[in-house]
Amino acid sequence: MFFLLIGIEVLISKVRHLPYYRFNDAITNLSCGVGSQVSGILIKVFTVGGYYFIYNHSPWKGKIPTDWWMWLLLWVAVDFFYYWFHRLAHEVSVLWGSHVVHHQSEEYNLTVALRQAWFQGAFSWVFYLPLAFVGFEPMMFLTVASINTLYQFWIHTRLIGKMHPAIEYIFNTPSHHRVHHGVNPKYIDRNHGGTFIVYDRMFGTFQQEDEEVVYGITSQPRSWNPLWLNFEYWIDLFKDVASTSSWKNKLKMLILQPGWKPAELGGTQPYKAVTPQQFQKYNTTISAGLSYYVFFQYLLLIAGTSAFLFTETKPPFDQNLLLKFSAIGLVILTVVSMGGMFDLKQWTVPLEYLRFALLLVFVFALHTPAPVIIAIATVSLLSVGWFSFYLKEFGRV
Repeated sequence: MFFLLIGIEVLISKVRHLPYYRFNDAITNLSCGVGSQVSGILIKVFTVGGYYFIYNHSPWKGKIPTDWWMWLLLWVAVDFFYYWFHRLAHEVSVLWGSHVVHHQSEEYNLTVALRQAWFQGAFSWVFYLPLAFVGFEPMMFLTVASINTLYQFWIHTRLIGKMHPAIEYIFNTPSHHRVHHGVNPKYIDRNHGGTFIVYDRMFGTFQQEDEEVVYGITSQPRSWNPLWLNFEYWIDLFKDVASTSSWKNKLKMLILQPGWKPAELGGTQPYKAVTPQQFQKYNTTISAGLSYYVFFQYLLLIAGTSAFLFTETKPPFDQNLLLKFSAIGLVILTVVSMGGMFDLKQWTVPLEYLRFALLLVFVFALHTPAPVIIAIATVSLLSVGWFSFYLKEFGRV
């Protein structure tokens, strides 16, 4: 359903000649989403496990009914706790590192909804534990939390303008969420709701969309590498923390708003006014042939990752850990290689060859049937030959 809707949005954008999509940006968005899905397999051991632990020790375990009105109440409650995690993820520097990836795209389309930080779940789950303590059954919570997440997919679009005032007043809409992704000074840290916008209205973080939005973050990462995009903010943050000798300032840089710095490091810089005309988006250019190669490899990645995720039916530590980590590692290696191609990094060349070698070792280790091994080996050899046509783009002969 996600890819069908993305395809429809791409088609409408092309027909209307709207510059809402860039290939390198869209693929990077999806790469971040793929990485989030596979890393989430391990993170959920602790996040879901933590919810179950609190629920099993709750004095109200099993006492909450499952009537429709209780589901509705849980939906409102989940969005309330989501609002507070989301807001603090924007206002607390160390938490911003777990969320910043979602805002790095300088476009705004449905692929941005899938651009998720790989470690956000390791921070956000704590905010929902009160629901476990009061006795909301884990599967009931997980269902509603999933619905809350799915709702937020469709609001990542520029094709839908403002909706009926009654809808705009209660629910989070594309207009409200476009504001949330803006780096216009008046839009920063506004509209944190998931499904509803009423909490923003209640707690003073609501902002109407009344000027054209400039998308992205104030400090552009200037890279298409998903691995770097997930760690770049934290690396810079902890470098700054290490640069001051004051423990008080170290703590402030972790818990105050992102970008706060003591005077000895230059102080906090004010947000600069930006317009779509003056904002320079990060961009790189690769040949059409290399773009087709990336697209083909990405189709293979989506197919392989989907097969891995859909067969992942047991808890992560109930299966062969080496094979599990190997599968996750191959996925991460692939999205890093794709990002390196867009950035035209020279290290991409040996990495791409290594990726296919490791893929063949992996399928042999799985005791894959011979016809499947032959098919994968054939595609790998053809891909290596295809990729080799573009070595000059990386400064390689």
